[in-house]
Amino acid sequence: MRSVSVLTRRRLSGLLALIISGAVHAGSLAYVVNEKSATVSVIDTGTQQKVADFSVGERPRGIAAGGGYLYLTDGQRGQLLVVDLSSRQLIRRIDVGDSPEGVSLSPDGRRLAVAVEDHNQVVILSAPDGQRLASIPVEGRNPEHAVFSPDGRWLYVSAEEAAQVDVIDVALARQVARIPVGKRPRGIGFLPDGSRAYVACELAGKVYVIDVARQQVTAEIQAGQYPNGIAVDRQGQRVFVSNGRDPSVMAIDVASQAVLATLTVGKRPWNMALSTDGRHLYVANGRSASVSVIDAVDLKNLRDIDVGQLPWGVVIP
Repeated sequence: MRSVSVLTRRRLSGLLALIISGAVHAGSLAYVVNEKSATVSVIDTGTQQKVADFSVGERPRGIAAGGGYLYLTDGQRGQLLVVDLSSRQLIRRIDVGDSPEGVSLSPDGRRLAVAVEDHNQVVILSAPDGQRLASIPVEGRNPEHAVFSPDGRWLYVSAEEAAQVDVIDVALARQVARIPVGKRPRGIGFLPDGSRAYVACELAGKVYVIDVARQQVTAEIQAGQYPNGIAVDRQGQRVFVSNGRDPSVMAIDVASQAVLATLTVGKRPWNMALSTDGRHLYVANGRSASVSVIDAVDLKNLRDIDVGQLPWGVVIP
């Protein structure tokens, strides 16, 4: 009986250590990058509670994750930052150019694409080591997002001073097309099958639907004021767009292209992410220093979670 008791105590001690260290969570973790406070806030998507904050960089903005790593752009230093998620320690700094913003990870997890505003280019790096593979000029000035298509063939690039989406052929490592849209395209999201892309155009107040095979716009959906972020559910049935000036988030039905609901969130909603089960949408509210949690199925606002200052976006690996 003594050996059983000792074993039980050891197991309990081990479990307690895991809980204290933050390794046991009720749900997957959402990571929120806070530009002004230079931190990342960690949210447990099971309990809807913030469980940690850690400092990183000087002006972190773009965020992506995969393979046990968090990737952040540092607009102040002109670098891509690589964080080991197991330790939450910065392990690598990679120079990419002045004022980098959006970063995305390719579907196979082998490449990173960084939109570098002041150089009007997209830098492609190997992941996670950060070896530079290509520097690709784009037509749009001040590129903000460079997003891989689900098959990894294309990069769609938005820019603040543009009225088009620039299309990069990843294998050729050069821009091969431009797709006219509204003024100041921002967030971009693809349907899971890669057939369509949705682009929020801030000054036009619309979401543009692009047929990827034909590389042309097939529909325009009226959004709110200053539409910005885009998130697409994993079933390809709904697209969410954040409206920065309203402030609100709209849910769009993919089949009908109709707006299903408009939900009020915090001030200056920006980039967003869906939970791994697709049940919840997490919205970074830049001017409210919060993340709004939305029931993505029943389309209702559940709660706001305080994070750092000027949250830019959310990623859920």
